[in-house]
Amino acid sequence: MDGKPRTSPKSIKFLFGGLAGMGATVFVQPLDLVKNRMQLSGEGAKTREYKTSFHALTSILKAEGLRGIYTGLSAGLLRQATYTTTRLGIYTVLFERLTGADGTPPGFLLKALIGMTAGATGAFVGTPAEVALIRMTADGRLPADQRRGYKNVFNALIRIAREEGVPTLWRGCIPTMARAVVVNAAQLASYSQSKQFLLDSGYFSDNILCHFCASMISGLVTTAASMPVDIVKTRIQNMRMIDGKPEYKNGLDVLVKVIRYEGFFSLWKGFTPYYARLGPHTVLTFIFLEQMNKAYKHLFLSG
Repeated sequence: MDGKPRTSPKSIKFLFGGLAGMGATVFVQPLDLVKNRMQLSGEGAKTREYKTSFHALTSILKAEGLRGIYTGLSAGLLRQATYTTTRLGIYTVLFERLTGADGTPPGFLLKALIGMTAGATGAFVGTPAEVALIRMTADGRLPADQRRGYKNVFNALIRIAREEGVPTLWRGCIPTMARAVVVNAAQLASYSQSKQFLLDSGYFSDNILCHFCASMISGLVTTAASMPVDIVKTRIQNMRMIDGKPEYKNGLDVLVKVIRYEGFFSLWKGFTPYYARLGPHTVLTFIFLEQMNKAYKHLFLSG
């Protein structure tokens, strides 16, 4: 020991992960806004406010201006700072704890379980920011006298706690955690299978092109699998009290009402902006992961 303080690479890794997530949010926030508006459009009715994602985007730009499509950015940034940092931190710690003494990494199922555990825990920590994000992005579609008018994420959190009680900050926590579990499980499984399928086809080698294609397939599967849970989360977190009673009793009640009044395929409202946001995020996540793994093997494991 030379007596110098040592910086834990684990803490640097997940700190960078949180910062990277915040940086990405600056670019994908408009897609989040469009997705949330589409999931709330036509609530309780067959008619929809927006025909397509493009129609939603142009309508928002026309009614609220360029600044309007960045509504809720502060909440999106706080969500990344809490959810992503926690998720990556827990994943790193559990992965290292469960790595064998000889350096053998955990098997696929154990990695999936670690990912789901980390995702669910991160989602719990990030739920207050998620509630603020949903409400802030939904505000512009309401009549002026019904808008909540939060100035920023901290104003939203303080007002929600003061006006509706602290537990409201964790409203929709269960579907938020369920969504995180589904996303992590679907991403890991579909990426692994897609990559193997592409390599076995003989047309791909283990390079960035293969990782890109496998990631896009993974993003598509993950979007399709997680959207019904996501719409439940969005509706519950945005719901109001009507005559002292909540609009929805629980997640199952949301699913039943959406299918009954809006049609089965309404569970996938906002598919395009959701995939447009999740697809590139999935691509970058796995490309960076593969490149870091290669760099680690080259720098530390090669003779």
